[in-house]
This record gives sequence, C-alpha cells and structure tokens, in this order.
Amino acid sequence: MGYKIPLFNLNFDEREAQAAYDTIRSGWISTGPKNEQLEQMFTEMLRVGHAVSVTNCTSALHLCCLVCGLGPGDEVLVPSLTFAASVNCIRYVGATPVFCDIAGPDDLNIDPEGLEKKITPRTRAVVVVHMAGFPARMDGIMAVARRHGLKVIEDACHGPLSEYRGEKIGTIGDCAAFSFFSNKNISTGEGGMFVTNDGEMAKKARLLRSHGMTTMSYQRASGHATSYDILELGYNYRMDDIRAAIAIEQLKKLPADLERRAEVRRRYVERLAAVGDLVVPFAGNREFVSNYIMPVVLTGGDAEYRDSIRGNMHAAGIQTSVHYPAVHRFSVYRGFPAALPQTEFVTDHEITLPMYAALTGEQVDFIVKTLDCSLHG
Repeated sequence: MGYKIPLFNLNFDEREAQAAYDTIRSGWISTGPKNEQLEQMFTEMLRVGHAVSVTNCTSALHLCCLVCGLGPGDEVLVPSLTFAASVNCIRYVGATPVFCDIAGPDDLNIDPEGLEKKITPRTRAVVVVHMAGFPARMDGIMAVARRHGLKVIEDACHGPLSEYRGEKIGTIGDCAAFSFFSNKNISTGEGGMFVTNDGEMAKKARLLRSHGMTTMSYQRASGHATSYDILELGYNYRMDDIRAAIAIEQLKKLPADLERRAEVRRRYVERLAAVGDLVVPFAGNREFVSNYIMPVVLTGGDAEYRDSIRGNMHAAGIQTSVHYPAVHRFSVYRGFPAALPQTEFVTDHEITLPMYAALTGEQVDFIVKTLDCSLHG
C-alpha cells in the first residue's frame, strides 16, 4: 500500500542527478577522483585521520575485523539488538560472536556494565553499535577495552556527525564503519566508509579494498604508476565514482538535514510525553545526533500486541518498522545462545516511527495522536 506518511524519504534533488550525470560524462566512473574528494570531505567533517570509501557498511565492518587481526578462536562482544551485518562481519573472519545485552528500553545501546561479565581469555574485541545515531557510553566501553586489551570497532552506520562528549562517533574506537544505504542519513543506494585514526589500519584497509593490489586503475591511468603487485588476498570493496559523486552532494546537505531532524525529534518527544504506556529511548540525550530513526518502546503487551498497534497505524496511512529483530533469535545464530532479557523485551515491544527532515509539525502530531488512539482507544 502507499502511505500518506512513509517511514523515511529520499533527500535527493537535481544536485544528485547532476553530479551523477557529470561523472558519467567525465569518462571515469570507477573508483577515482570523486572517491578521493569524498574521503577528504569525510576526514574533515569527522575530524578523523583516515577515511576509505567502500561498497557498503558491511564491507567496512569486514575490513574493521580484518585490520583488527580477528580470526578463528577469537571472541568478539557484540549487541544482538542490531542489523545482522554487525554480527556477520565477525563470522566472516571465523571469530565467535558473544552476544551482550543493551542497557534497557531507555538506552538501546550495549551496556558497558555487562561487558566485563562476558569477557574470557579468548575475548579480543567489542563491536559497538550506536543505535539510532545516539552514542553508546563510550567512556565505560573504552575503559573496559583498555583494561582487557580489546580492540573497539564502532558500527556508526546510524550516526554520521553524531557526537559523544565533543567527539564524533566513529572516531573514538580503533576503527569504524558508516553506511550510505538508501534509507540512511547519507544515501547513495549502496555504499559505505571505513574510518580510523590509525595509519597502519588505514593502509591495510585500502590495500584489502582493492584485491590486495599495490596500485589502482585510476593511479595507473593518471600516469602515477605503470604496474602493480598483489600483497594480500584482498576483495573488491571499491565504491564507484558515480556513487561517490552522489555522496558528496549528500554530505553538503547533511548538517542542515540533521538540524531539521533535531527539531522534528523535539516535537516528537514533547508530544509523546503525554502518551502513556511507552518509553522514548534516549529522551534525556543532550548530544548532537543524527536522529536516523525515531524508536518508541511499548511498556505492555507482547510482540503480537505491538504488531496490532503497527497494523492500526498502517491502516491510518503511517508506515512504521521494527529496529531490530534480535540477531541471536535468527536460525543462523541459534548455535550462539545468550540470555538477553532487555534486548528481548525491546525487540518485542519497539516501534519505529517516521523520521526525516521534511516531516511537518502537523504530521508529527497526527502520528502521535494515531499512536495514542491505537494504544488507548
């Protein structure tokens, strides 16, 4: 069905179309000058040492695991309340995911206080997911990591330009991954970015991104190299210049888009305060964040009840979603059991409401009124 108010909208206009057209007309569409420009913009906006453009956030996460030296026999702490890619990347390198609980319905991020209980002599890293763009409690997480010599990988796919105590998320741990999927704050259809402040990690990620080759086609075509060697068994994780050109235009729009999303969230939080029987996660947050999605958590009922509320909202023309089905419940991960009471409660009670910069105050009011009526008749 078509929705009067969709879950998200695509913040595209003629600028993205023109950027793609100009790149096609340039005659160079694979990884080249637009990727270099995008990477430079990313390093400047995040105040991070290195950025490596890639095909998607999943490949960036895979590179994170590789440059952190993870492999068979290693254990990696990771939340279950996330998209499966955050966990799949651990399995790609043969390591073992150890699922950790979130703090609760008001904080959907991994609980630093529970991390230490999951550590064994085989633990080598932790994957931190900044849910909805709201920062996890990185001080506590980094303290645990330092005590136990763990690498910290930030899955920042929800949070371009989100901050934690004045630092951009994705720049606090050892390395991080960002997403340019179609419904993200920065959209190119598919695409992503690996970032780090570690020069050696960046060098290895750049090598592995392109088959382990010492030079790329653009360098050879530009006369900067005439041959190449293959140093490692790498991958084809290169972003093309058409998508990079689109991402550049998206980056230019990002600050204004996030400011407007903050206004939309403020109205949501204000209106939802009058609706009983739900929790608004991160309601007390005072950091600048991306507001990628707008989650609420019902306090009663079960998953079936939650789905009935969603059905009422869909009937009213409002699209909703669930972020996320718990990864440890998927068939492929049933061999990695975990007791995660907070995660399981949230995954059965969460509803994601529409969130994008173009939402009007009247639309937010209608969404909240419809939710209230669905809950209370």
